Amino acid sequence: MSVMNVRRHHISAAALAAVTALGLGTLTACSSDSAAAGNTDKFDVVASFYPMAFLAEQIGGEHVSVTSLTEPGQEPHDLEISAKQTAQLQESDAALYLKGLQPTVDEAVGQSEVKTKIDAATLTSLEEHGTEAGGHADEHAEEGHSEEEHAEEHAEEGHAEEEHAAEDEHGHEHEGGKDPHIWLDPVKYAEVAEGVGKAFEKADPDHAADYKKNTAALVEKLNELDTTFKTGLKDKRTDVFITTHSAFGYLAERYGLTEESISGLDPESEPSGARVKELEKMAKADGVTTVFYETLVSDKTAKTLAGDAGLKTDVLDPLEGITDKSRGDDYFQVMEANLKALQTALGAK
Repeated sequence: MSVMNVRRHHISAAALAAVTALGLGTLTACSSDSAAAGNTDKFDVVASFYPMAFLAEQIGGEHVSVTSLTEPGQEPHDLEISAKQTAQLQESDAALYLKGLQPTVDEAVGQSEVKTKIDAATLTSLEEHGTEAGGHADEHAEEGHSEEEHAEEHAEEGHAEEEHAAEDEHGHEHEGGKDPHIWLDPVKYAEVAEGVGKAFEKADPDHAADYKKNTAALVEKLNELDTTFKTGLKDKRTDVFITTHSAFGYLAERYGLTEESISGLDPESEPSGARVKELEKMAKADGVTTVFYETLVSDKTAKTLAGDAGLKTDVLDPLEGITDKSRGDDYFQVMEANLKALQTALGAK
């Protein structure tokens, strides 16, 4: 277990029951926005992190009270659930989360008695990306295997690897784990939105018509974003981009790009010297101009590589949270900023 940002709360079942029995009135008074609601007269939704909270707000509109378990600016993978949040989860009408991204959330939701549990990972198909920070995908490409064939082979080999990955602290970073970053592909995110909309309709039938209408509007906007990306990345000088970690596998696959990551799926792992040399060589061969880093993770590795290889650096935001540093106030604004950054880096006309 990483010791970063760990705030453990060892409490007994009796103490937890007492906290829950107090209701959330006491808790709300001293909590932040991200740990506020629960037990309101609206449809209370606890979301695991920003992309889930955004869906809940867009689909639920005025009928929902949405709370995010992950604070703005907090790296979601490092989240440790507090006693207050566990109690809040018990009081909610629905939990919306993405299994495999935040193991402590998976555990808390699994143990809670919340009526409606919505796992976004079941609402679209997950694939494997960046399973080794290095030429793993390239080797398979050379062998003539598509990524999908590779994923199918793994699926046929059984689910033991996935179960093992889920036990890992950063479950999705374990080799053989599925990539959870589905929200960075507008098409997959729209599929998730449709599933969430249906779950809301079922759980809160009084407002089903509004949930249906809001879902349709959101899906239409996501389809428009997909078209904007397709058009914006059609004519470009290079297809290859370098990132600090493999968050953009789905986006790359959707728009015919190749993501090369410095550190694989783990945003905090240090790359090997061989990997850095390999990336320098590849950058030269493929006309790469830019190394991308993120807002919530240190830019040190990206800047070191860029400095050594004579490349520029820029931000490509995996949208795991919105902060003052984000290039936009919501999902759509930040995705449009990501598109501009990619267009510049790839020499799109």
